[in-house]
Amino acid sequence: MSSERARLEQAVKEHFGRELSAYTLMFHQAVASRLGLNMTDLKCLDLAREGRQLTPGRLAELTGLTTAAVTAILDRLEEAGFVRRERDPNDRRKILVRPLPDRIEEVTHLFAPLDKAVTHLLGQYTTEELAFLDTFAQRMSQILRQETARLREPSSTQVERTRD
Repeated sequence: MSSERARLEQAVKEHFGRELSAYTLMFHQAVASRLGLNMTDLKCLDLAREGRQLTPGRLAELTGLTTAAVTAILDRLEEAGFVRRERDPNDRRKILVRPLPDRIEEVTHLFAPLDKAVTHLLGQYTTEELAFLDTFAQRMSQILRQETARLREPSSTQVERTRD
């Protein structure tokens, strides 16, 4: 491997693995603070905004949080007017988490300048470069999902400690 390639690989890992991650977290913390939420509540709200049939149980699965923690998050989001819990019309035993449009508009407004800046940045790339970036981002997301799942699994060391 050439020294230039090694330098570039290290730079990309540094930018994507640390810098971009840290600045993304700080941005989301600032948004959450503006909304009077904590960052976990904001990210759970983000999952609810995706428009799928989100149940509290599914939210617990996606986040790795306990169902008790998810209940507390949904209580806070509901009290703040961001979501409501409704019975599923097809299965009355299921509860669905529904984002409320007025507060979602407030969230969208806070993200709008970032969206505009990113759109401007993407406009500087060719279609081929954007296709590469899209593939790279998808693969990075897959790696992050896999590594998150790995960290959530109890390691043999943790299992042994639990037995003692």
